[in-house]
Amino acid sequence: MNKTLAIGLMIISSLCHAALAGEPEVTLDSGRIIGTTAQGVDAFKGIPFAAPPVGELRWQPPQPVARWTDVRPASAYGKDCMQEHFPGDAAPLGVGFSEDCLTVNVWRPVNAHGPLPVMVWIYGGGFVNGGSSPSVYAGEAFARQGVVFVSFNYRVGRFGFFAHPALADQPLRGNYGLMDQIAALKWVQKNIAQFKGDAQNITLFGESAGGFAIHSLLTTDLAQGLFHKAIIQSGGGRHNLTIAQDWAKAEQAGLAFAQANGIRGEKEHALAALRSIPADKVVNGLNMATMTSADYSGPMLDGKLIGGEPQDLYRQGAFQRVPLIIGATDADVGFPPRVETLDEAVAVFAAADRRQARLAYRDMTPQAVAQAIASDTLMVEPARFVARIWDKAGIPVWQYRFGYVADSMRAQWPAAVHASEIPYVFNTLTARYGDRLTAKDRAVARQMQQYWVNFARTGRPDSANLPAWERYRQQQDNILIVPANGAEHIIEQADPWKERLDRVEKLAQPESH
Repeated sequence: MNKTLAIGLMIISSLCHAALAGEPEVTLDSGRIIGTTAQGVDAFKGIPFAAPPVGELRWQPPQPVARWTDVRPASAYGKDCMQEHFPGDAAPLGVGFSEDCLTVNVWRPVNAHGPLPVMVWIYGGGFVNGGSSPSVYAGEAFARQGVVFVSFNYRVGRFGFFAHPALADQPLRGNYGLMDQIAALKWVQKNIAQFKGDAQNITLFGESAGGFAIHSLLTTDLAQGLFHKAIIQSGGGRHNLTIAQDWAKAEQAGLAFAQANGIRGEKEHALAALRSIPADKVVNGLNMATMTSADYSGPMLDGKLIGGEPQDLYRQGAFQRVPLIIGATDADVGFPPRVETLDEAVAVFAAADRRQARLAYRDMTPQAVAQAIASDTLMVEPARFVARIWDKAGIPVWQYRFGYVADSMRAQWPAAVHASEIPYVFNTLTARYGDRLTAKDRAVARQMQQYWVNFARTGRPDSANLPAWERYRQQQDNILIVPANGAEHIIEQADPWKERLDRVEKLAQPESH
C-alpha cells in the first residue's frame, strides 16, 4: 500500500475512533474544546477565560482571551497561579505554577439535558496560596448529582493583590485576584449554556479566602447579577482578611517591595522595571506560613471592588439579596495569644463579661479557651452576624456548624479543624483520607453534598430524605449541627454556643472599639 495513503488512513481511523469514543466537544465564544469522559461525567479542564496576565498585563485587570481556530484539548488542568508551596495545605496542589494561569474547569453529567443548576467554586489559601487543581476539589461527584460544576484559578499573593503609585490611575486597581474572579463569573454567564448549565441558576461557593472573597462579591456592584445564591464556608463576615488595609498602606508596601528590588520612583519606568522582575522573585516566599508578616499581600480597600469592611456594608444594606448558606467548623482557625491562665485567656473581654466568659468556655484548658475565642471571633460569630443581617432583611439564610472528624483522624483532631468539611461537601474523601474510610465517613459526605446540591437546585438545602434544616431565624437562633458522632446525629437546634458567641459579639460592637 502507498505509504502516504496508509498514513492518511491511520489518521482517519484515529479520528473516527475519537468520535466513536464520544469525547465531548463544546463550542465557546473563544473557540472549540474537546474534553474527556469517565464514569458518567464529562470533564473539561484548563480552558483559558482570560489572556495570560504576563508582561505588560502583569498587574492589569484580566483581558479577553484570544480566539483559537483549532479544536483545543481540555483534558488537563492549567497551571496553578504563581505562589510559594505551603507544606501543610489541606488541599495539595496537583500541577506546577505559572503566571499564565487564568483557566477554568467544568464537569457535567454525560448526555446532560439542560438547563442544569451551576455551582462555581472559589478556593481558599489566604489569598497567597491555592488553586483549582487539588483532587479534593474535583467536580465529578457534583456532576453525578445533576450539577454543572465549575472551578477556576485566580491570581494570588503579589500577582493578585498589589499597589504602587504607578498603578494608582487604573480604573480598577490593586485587587487583581478579585477581578479574575469576576472575569471567571462573566465567562460562566457567557458560556455555561454550552455545557447544559443554567446561566440563571448559579450558586457561588467558597471556603476560607474563597468565602471572604464572596463577601466582597456580594458587596460590589461589579458582580451584580453574576450569581443567584451563595454558600460561605469558614469565611468570616465582619472584616476583610486584611483589616483596614487601605490603598495608602498597600502603596507603601508596594514601594517597599520595589525598593527591596532596587527599583525607585513612582512613574511608568518603575512599573516597567517591576514587571520585569522574575516571577519567583515577585513571590519572594509569601505563603500561608507568612500571612502574619509585614510582607503579606492581600485584598485592600480600593473603593470599587472593596468599598469597606463587610460588616459596615451589610449594616448599610449595600449587598446583593441572594439566598445564603453560611457556617464554620467547630475548631476553626484563629490567631490566639499564648496564655498560661484562664484569666489571661478571657482578658480580651470587658471586666463585666469575664465571669460569663469563663462559664461559656468551661471545661477547656486556658490555651484551648484562647483558641476558641480567636476562632469564634474570626469565623463563628461573624457567620451568625451575617445570618442575622439576612434574616432581618427577609432573605432566606441557613446556618451550620461542622464538627465531624473522620474516624481515622480522631486521635489527631479532637474536633473539626479549618477546611475539614471540604472533602465531605465535595464527596472526595478518598483524595483526603485514602483507603481509611468508614461507612460513617461516607454517610456524612453523602448528606453534606446533598444539602449543597439541593440548595443549588431549589434554593433550599433540606429535603425529605435528610435531617430537617429550616432557614435561620434570629428569634430561634437555630443552626444545623453536624456533630462528631456522625450523620445519624445531624440535627437542627437552638445554638448551644449562644452564650459564648454573645460575649464575642460584644467585642465587635462599635462602642467597644
